Amino acid sequence: MANRSYGQEMEYIDRQNPYQWRVRAGFVPGMRVPGMFYVNSQLEKLLFEELESYSKRGNVGGFLPAIKQLANVAGLPGIVNKSIALPDVHSGYGFAIGNVAAFDMEDPQAIVCPGGVGFDINCGVRLVRTNLTLKDVEDVKEQLAQSLFDHIPVGVGSQGIIPTSMDELEAVLEMGMDWSLREGYAWAEDKEHCEEYGRMLMANANKVSSRAKKRGLPQMGTLGAGNHYAEIQVVDEIYDKYAASKMGIEQKDQVCIMIHSGSRGFGHQVATDALSSMERVMETQNIKTNDRQLACARIHSQEGQDYLASMACAANYAWVNRSSMTFLCRQAFAKQFHCSPDDLDMHVIYDVSHNIAKVEEHMVDGKQKRLLVHRKGSTRAFPPHHPAIPVDYQFIGQPVLIGGTMGTCSYVLTGTEKGMQETFGSTCHGAGRARSRNNSRNKLEYSTVLDNLKQKGIAIRVASPKLVMEEAPEAYKDVTAVVDTCHMAGISKKTIRLRPIGVVKG
Repeated sequence: MANRSYGQEMEYIDRQNPYQWRVRAGFVPGMRVPGMFYVNSQLEKLLFEELESYSKRGNVGGFLPAIKQLANVAGLPGIVNKSIALPDVHSGYGFAIGNVAAFDMEDPQAIVCPGGVGFDINCGVRLVRTNLTLKDVEDVKEQLAQSLFDHIPVGVGSQGIIPTSMDELEAVLEMGMDWSLREGYAWAEDKEHCEEYGRMLMANANKVSSRAKKRGLPQMGTLGAGNHYAEIQVVDEIYDKYAASKMGIEQKDQVCIMIHSGSRGFGHQVATDALSSMERVMETQNIKTNDRQLACARIHSQEGQDYLASMACAANYAWVNRSSMTFLCRQAFAKQFHCSPDDLDMHVIYDVSHNIAKVEEHMVDGKQKRLLVHRKGSTRAFPPHHPAIPVDYQFIGQPVLIGGTMGTCSYVLTGTEKGMQETFGSTCHGAGRARSRNNSRNKLEYSTVLDNLKQKGIAIRVASPKLVMEEAPEAYKDVTAVVDTCHMAGISKKTIRLRPIGVVKG
């Protein structure tokens, strides 16, 4: 395709309303559906600057701009309705991070794409409430942060303390949180407040390579590094008192714990194995894409089914991983306050997935269809009365947990009917990168980043201080701008804002 100027590229992009833009067919070759992205005036500048830079360098070198990736996904076989990008969108592998796309399960040409799930399969967030307030923890937050740091293995290559044999690991992969429940690492109600009830039934451990199992075996119950964290947070603002009370949040300054982690090296290996397999079969299945990173296979082919079975294993691993860390958090708090986790009311509010593909039913052009919905760096956000959400949230919609960057606020949203209609019941997942990891390392000093957190009164424990620059708030978009865009666009609704008082990082 001939190089186009930035002005020529922009001829294919139309503003639909203050929060929504449409990418028309022709922006990249072979688009089957339009692209749609949600940004406000503050966030749109980053996307368009990226596109302009790409046009100026002659469409060579570097990452593809997120808008180009969004459009390339719109050309995949079996895609329905539109390719969607949420306000935290940024360039990723194949799919942009923050991209949602759904594929018709009844279409024999429809595909499943590991790049549409990502390498950290079921990276997600869990929020645990307590009956403590800021007054109870203010004087001991340093000790609490240290206790969490001592209890939860963190950092690159960290190894878990949850004893697991290879046979037990295979049970984890197929049982998910049912394994945690059986072994005493989870409460029965934890499972109720988790997407898919913490278990994907299509999981088949026989479809997972021995290399993936070896990588996953020592890492159960570990936080890892990168953007993963455990934070002690306090409620900073309540926007919807009724919805908050349904979640057990009754007042400002109430203490919660947010855990952000995924499937560690296990999920990464599952994704790597699938991409290798699919690159080999694309020619035999006669699948053509605009980007080799969009390696994929027909959903109902052997390779497609094998990937879904192994991806489900990685999703189950991630839920058990977060459950194991919840168990360790409860132990840390119980030890500090000399009472049981139950007496501290340490219940899971909800657990959401960010990187996953799931079979769901949605209305498309007035017809109900079974779709394979890929959400990469985005969160499911189902509306009130949806059968897939817990009974105690039926009147408010699914809780959606939006983690901020290190030291910035986080949010709890709820799903809406408009989101169900426009985005397959999806919303943002966090702040989204504004600066690459390499750029962050070169431009920021870790001592400055840590000092800034301490000045805000945040207790911080970090396993790898020099990795901190990659996750500094300056490396990310403004999470409030991201959340406000989703709220104003009506695809999810603000309920609670939280701010950190203690941060544990890898």
